[in-house]
Amino acid sequence: MKYREKAIVLNNEQIGKDIYSLRLQTRQIAKESVPGQFVSVYCRDNSRLLPRPISICEADEDSGSLRLVFRIAGAGTAEFSGLKSGDTVDIVGPLGNGFPLERAEDRRVFLIGGGIGIPPMIQLEHALEDSGRAAEVTAVLGYRDERFLEGDFSCRCQIATEDGSAGTKGNVLDAIRDGGLRADVIYACGPTPMLRALKQYAEEEGIECWLSLEEKMACGIGACLSCVCRSTEKDGHSQVNNKRVCTEGPVFRSTDIDL
Repeated sequence: MKYREKAIVLNNEQIGKDIYSLRLQTRQIAKESVPGQFVSVYCRDNSRLLPRPISICEADEDSGSLRLVFRIAGAGTAEFSGLKSGDTVDIVGPLGNGFPLERAEDRRVFLIGGGIGIPPMIQLEHALEDSGRAAEVTAVLGYRDERFLEGDFSCRCQIATEDGSAGTKGNVLDAIRDGGLRADVIYACGPTPMLRALKQYAEEEGIECWLSLEEKMACGIGACLSCVCRSTEKDGHSQVNNKRVCTEGPVFRSTDIDL
């Protein structure tokens, strides 16, 4: 089920350079969401018709609060950065599919986030912790330089920074190797080059891997086909090797897609 709501802004805080943490009060969306899903957020400026997709960072089922962490990337997200407590904003969600938590049962898990792909890993960690499914959970977080949200994880964290200012100098795979870390299943979200490298790493190591893709979207509900990615199998309806990230994703098993 997806809902269109006029959510109330609880607070909006800058947590990094051009990075904001926005908390919203919802009626149904927070209660219905699962880790890995996203919402479409509409601008109040009517000249910007298309909503902006933002991954869900945290969702509190009891209170109905929803946390979105985003980076300013254009006029729409710049508008969201100016929202104040008490403002309202139109959102639709929860959208897309989430990470399959059942695949973590009694297994060692990597939660790998790169840049603005880190926020959805927080909701996923909370869900795994609450369910007690995983035997072990390690977050591997990749940053360019400035770190954010690191303190929101309660599991062990391995850090990589491109400039070497913290943790391992390099990328998330360098951090995994540097720490001598091992896992049975990978859940990851981040830029395409990182996901492509993780897909290859998982295949070489025989690790089950689930990737959340970051794609530009328009409608967010599967109608416009602007966010298709290449799949390894033909779509049963269109008979082409495409899948829609907004509906059949954003989470895919790594072996089901080409990057």
